[in-house]
Amino acid sequence: MSDLVLTSSEVAVALRDNRPVVALESTIIAHGMSYPANVATALEVETLIREEGAVPATVAVIGGKLHAGLAADEIEHIGRTGAGMPKLSTRDLAYAMFARSDGATTVASTMQIAARAGIRIFATGGIGGVHRGAGHTFDISADLTELSRTPVAVVSAGAKAILDLPLTLEWLETLSVPVVGYGTDEFPAFYSRSSGLPLHIRCDTPDQVAGLLAAQWQLGSAGVLVANPIPVEHEIPSAEIA
Repeated sequence: MSDLVLTSSEVAVALRDNRPVVALESTIIAHGMSYPANVATALEVETLIREEGAVPATVAVIGGKLHAGLAADEIEHIGRTGAGMPKLSTRDLAYAMFARSDGATTVASTMQIAARAGIRIFATGGIGGVHRGAGHTFDISADLTELSRTPVAVVSAGAKAILDLPLTLEWLETLSVPVVGYGTDEFPAFYSRSSGLPLHIRCDTPDQVAGLLAAQWQLGSAGVLVANPIPVEHEIPSAEIA
């Protein structure tokens, strides 16, 4: 654990007692949905995690301090501020600390703060990746770089469908990041279960995922992307998304 990160009392006790903690990002609260649905959703996700026996740790920067675990009024502040809240990737953390400003964390910065707090599991909707046309723009999300160097498992419904998904997987391979299909042999595409892109690692139970993570972290410090498809009843078919 790091003195740089302020943990809520709930998260601190869970970490001390070696109980499961799940990190959550805050960019989706500020920039992903409108108020007040964003706050209601964030609190509902925290409730669902508690009902499953784990402790939620929503991550953000408040007054220049890195936080893992927010109070309800802090989540309300982020949601009410909305798009006016700075969006902080890893490169932005130092300036936010220096300026003593607030900010909502992306996948990349949430991973880094979670790792510093001693949290190894992070749940989100979809990660960033290689953008279409990146051969000319070089627009590649820092999420992928962070996965290559930070020992946190990111559980998501794949990568955002607007991205170049084949190149995203290619870049993850180049960065030596394992991509694990949870109950699937195919990389999910956020709103859709199917992308047509095969995965060569599959786990079907939480115990299998945990075993893989333990082996990965024995070898080094890289993260793991656990691709967990959206449930059938909630998906939008890939053809419709396209």
